[in-house]
Parts: sequence; C-alpha cells; structure tokens
Amino acid sequence: MTADQGTSHHGRPAADPGLRGAGTVPAPTEERFLQVSDDLELCYQTFGDPDDEAMLLVMGLGGPMTWWDPEFCRRLADRGYHVIRYDNRDTGRSSRVRGRVGHHHIVRAFLGRPIEAPYSLIDMAHDGVALLDHLGHRTAHVVGVSMGGMIAQTMAAHFRDRVSSLTSIMSTTGRRTVGWQDPRLAPMMLVQRSSREAYIETSAKLWKMIGSPAYPDTEEAVKERAAETWDRGVSRAGVGRQIAAILTQPDRTHELRTLDLPALVVHGLADKMVHVSGGRATARAIPGAELLLVPGMGHDLPGALTDTFVDAIHRTAVRART
Repeated sequence: MTADQGTSHHGRPAADPGLRGAGTVPAPTEERFLQVSDDLELCYQTFGDPDDEAMLLVMGLGGPMTWWDPEFCRRLADRGYHVIRYDNRDTGRSSRVRGRVGHHHIVRAFLGRPIEAPYSLIDMAHDGVALLDHLGHRTAHVVGVSMGGMIAQTMAAHFRDRVSSLTSIMSTTGRRTVGWQDPRLAPMMLVQRSSREAYIETSAKLWKMIGSPAYPDTEEAVKERAAETWDRGVSRAGVGRQIAAILTQPDRTHELRTLDLPALVVHGLADKMVHVSGGRATARAIPGAELLLVPGMGHDLPGALTDTFVDAIHRTAVRART
C-alpha cells in the first residue's frame, strides 16, 4: 500500500511546475540568531535562495529545528522556496523564557481549570512573524507539525496577511473533544530525565510508542536523534511552559472557518499523540482544505514519506499563486 492510498482530498491541486536543475540551489546557511526582544533570541537556519517565496517550518513540543530533516528542507528548496527552520522559544539554542510551570499547573490545566501560562501560542506565532520580518519576507507558506501546527494555525488566524498557505501536520484545533492523546503516553511525557543517557533511553522508548508503525526508524537512528537533541539543549522547564501554552490554547474552530487561503491538513491514521480526529476537525473547519490521511503513519515524519509530504506541501503553495 502506498502512502497516498486511503487519503481524502478537498480543494483543487495545481500543476507542478517542476524541479530546479541540480546545483542551482544555494547551500544552507550556518545557524544564525535573531534578537527578538531583550530576553528572547531565536536560533534559525535557511535553505535555498533568499529571493524565493518563504516557507516557514515550525516544529512541535520540545523539538529543535533539527527535527526538520535537512534532506526534507533541501527538497523544498529545490521546488523554489526559501526554507526557514528555527528553534522555538524554550527549545534548542533559542532563549529560555522566565516562568515556572509545575506538575500541579499542568494537571490543573489538563482538567480545564484556569492557570496563568508564561506565554501563549499567539506569542509563539509572533516569534515566527518576527523571523519573517528579519529576513525581509512579507509573506510565507507556513508549515507546522503537532504544536507547530497549532502555531501555524494561530499565525494564519491572527496574522492573516503574512500567511500565503497553511500546512498543518498531525495537529488539532484546540477543541478538547478532538485530537486527544493516548493516556498511556502521559507518564512518559512527564518523566524527569536528568542525564544525557537517561534522556536518550526514555526518548527512544517514547518515540517507539508514538512513531509510525508502517515506517519504523532503526533504534540507532532514534538514539542518534535523541543524543543530538540533548546536545543541542533540552529544558524540562521549557517543555513545561510549552505544555502550558498548549493546554491554555483556545478552540480555533471559528477562526479557522474564516480563513481564505490554500490549506493542507496531514495526519497519520496511527497517531497516538494527537488522535486523527484533530486533523479531521481542522480540515472540516478550514474552507477548501485538503485532507491527507496516511495509513501507518504515527506522530513523526518518516523519511520514507518525504516525497508525499513535499509534493503535498508544494501543490498547496502553488494554489496560492492562482
């Protein structure tokens, strides 16, 4: 079975104008830093020609920008995009933000009770806009995965003139009755990992639980990614602040219904972290959105599906030109 079987589509895909010739895409930049405010610095990297249309990649909870595989980024740059990946606040080499979120805050928010989160998804969406401003891009095709999909949706809702097209991958609308998490994952999410070895071990166990059963990573690859993530900078407090932003997000369904832009929603049918109902609800909410459901895909971006992802993101971006 191919990845495209068992999918459903809404909207009209545009023709693919074709790839660039080999050797025509500039090499990726070194990692750079943007001082957003006195206490916030974002680490970012770009692939492709700065004169091309921007494509902003937004990663999920606790995930550094390196979780966007360089080959994935290069393939998008080959399609004619200036691809931008970055570490969210509280992740990787970007700044840690003030504010403590304890387990009792997370439990309280999970139960729907009010808490004061150190920042919101709107604040994180503004980080993406600040990066576009810095790089001289008025608009961008915005692609987000998991929490990054929530941020991408928030960018489209609150900064409408900055988003040319929207791709939301394995994410949800903020409505609590959809996109739920398998309860068996909660203990793994909240475990304390105080050493590099412990982080690698527990991360490997978690990714084995949430990864794509039809496209499994090797144990070696999983551990290498975990080691790279730890070395880049892991903040348990930062993850707590991001969880607080997720748990206090509003239901965006009404805002999504007002969007007038090409949109793609991708979700794996085997996703245990964000149930596929979250993807279906997102696609129903956005007028004309394409829904791509992938059998055997969990809560990750398997390299075997790179062609599927790149083709779908590209045809969504092309729709913005018509």
